Amino acid sequence: MRVLIIEDQEELAETVAAGLRREAMAVDVTTDGVSGLAQARVYDYDVILLDRDLPRLHGDRVCEELVGEGGRARVLMLTAAATIEDRVGGLGIGADDYLPKPFAFAELVARVRALARRAQPAQPPVLVRGDIELDVARRTVRRGGTLLALSSKEFSVLELLMAAEGGVVSAEELLERGWDHAADPFSNVVKVTISRLRRKLGADNVIETVPGAGYRI
Repeated sequence: MRVLIIEDQEELAETVAAGLRREAMAVDVTTDGVSGLAQARVYDYDVILLDRDLPRLHGDRVCEELVGEGGRARVLMLTAAATIEDRVGGLGIGADDYLPKPFAFAELVARVRALARRAQPAQPPVLVRGDIELDVARRTVRRGGTLLALSSKEFSVLELLMAAEGGVVSAEELLERGWDHAADPFSNVVKVTISRLRRKLGADNVIETVPGAGYRI
């Protein structure tokens, strides 16, 4: 899952980003409306956390632009204003959900996950390929009933491969969906993560390399 935070309170933005990364999400942060809109146009995000009161370009305008361009990213609007009129106004300009500040982090995570499910084709809560079971909600993976200890990136890559239902997923797509914009596209980070996953999943190479195309399970 890839998330963009557009929030001018830098400490809050970085705190939320750190928490979402612990939930195995790839997160980018911008602190004003102009750079946030530009970032949203470059990368394929599942969810955008959008502060309403932004410098340089108001959050309402950012939301209107994103909705008008027909992107698939879902917008969760954040604001200190919590009246019914504010909520109706935010939803009226195209936001998918609205969360007043201050908010409980657990609720934020739940809303982000719910919006992300709407941003892509529905998938079952537990993905199964052979004897591998990946529980999306509980963030757990078992093989043959044995619980595996995976890093957040390993979990993300495995989820993408299993969700493809036997289809090939390119290294470029894995990098795009599993890492933030700071990841070097010329690095071998995907290859290294796949190698670690293979070791943890067992010696039978359940992850197949398709030459010139990518990987599949």
